Amino acid sequence: MKPFAECPEIAVLVGATGAFGNAIGRRLLAAGLGVVAVARSADSLLALAAEQPGVRACVADIAADTAIAAIKAAIDKPVRMVVHGPGVAVAGGILTAPTESLVDAVNIKVGGLLRLVRAADEQLGAGSRIVAIGGHYGLEPTAYAAAAGVANAAILNVVRQLSLAYGARGITAHTIAPGPADTERLHRVAASRAEQRGCAVDDVLDELRAESSLGALTTPEQVAWAVALLLDREADAMTGSCLMLDAGRRRGLP
Repeated sequence: MKPFAECPEIAVLVGATGAFGNAIGRRLLAAGLGVVAVARSADSLLALAAEQPGVRACVADIAADTAIAAIKAAIDKPVRMVVHGPGVAVAGGILTAPTESLVDAVNIKVGGLLRLVRAADEQLGAGSRIVAIGGHYGLEPTAYAAAAGVANAAILNVVRQLSLAYGARGITAHTIAPGPADTERLHRVAASRAEQRGCAVDDVLDELRAESSLGALTTPEQVAWAVALLLDREADAMTGSCLMLDAGRRRGLP
């Protein structure tokens, strides 16, 4: 694994200190890319950079326009890929979630993706990838995960627009939509749902597993595999599309 200074190309990863971000970062480093790791917590980022020499820390709040300048200042090499994977707050179901929580989620997911892309634009070239981590609930709405459903549905549209806007430059845009993933965040969602229903959290998690034809939750490592897959030249054909990692949950076509 090369030190950041020796990497000819880089990836910019938002949400680098989360469960998905950690797994994705390791994959990108293994692919020979330097990683500009973006998150709000300076302590977490500095610990990550100290542990992995291929990482450059970039403290920025992707929910604010100030992130554009902060991320741009951390980029000094061609950008092979940007990955937008921040989490949003667990706000509850559509009947009770505060309206501002839905607005905040869209700002983080959609506004954040646009801020990231605008920060990296000058260093994007033919073969670069724009990748947004969406989610299952953007395709399969539920009554209990309002913020995730609304924000991830919006991401699908924005990524398609970016694929059209950047296509002439040979730059592609992709959404990855994991199913419910075995992370700390999912356990918070399960706890919120359990509270609404008056049941145990483990009962909700068991039900989520049962929704999969494999009886499985998606893992961060599977999401990281999908991100790395998009580095292949053949992934050009997937621009604008959504790669679904739902472990057999969706019932509709396509």
